[in-house]
Amino acid sequence: MKVTIYHNPSCATSRKVLGFIRDTGIEPKIIPYVKEPPTAAELADLLARMKLAPRDLLRRRGTPYDELGLGDESLSDAALIEAMVKHPILIERPIVVTDHGAALCRPPEKVHALLPGSSTVPPPAKGTAATGDRATTRKKGSSG
Repeated sequence: MKVTIYHNPSCATSRKVLGFIRDTGIEPKIIPYVKEPPTAAELADLLARMKLAPRDLLRRRGTPYDELGLGDESLSDAALIEAMVKHPILIERPIVVTDHGAALCRPPEKVHALLPGSSTVPPPAKGTAATGDRATTRKKGSSG
């Protein structure tokens, strides 16, 4: 299966999603989108595949969002896409594209629905009742 991740290595969520992908035995194509931003046409295609509006993909924290006045609701989709192309740090991450579709993987567990052999629900974490390790999930005072 072909998997592509639009990745920012300085983002913990992006690193976590990359780890989930690699845990399935797949080495994805990694696009460091901050250094190699998509074109306006590529970004528009990604948005369409994810069924998102450009505003849904805008990142505010740690970006020039406010300085560029991107909170202005009168800005067109084309203007928002152009801003993201010029300032790719504005693009929320990570975006994963597979044969099963494309998604903004926030929360990171969203990637499981796009990967082979994965369900939409990730396996239970260690230390939960579902794994049989009840000691860490018992409430105080329970005799479990």
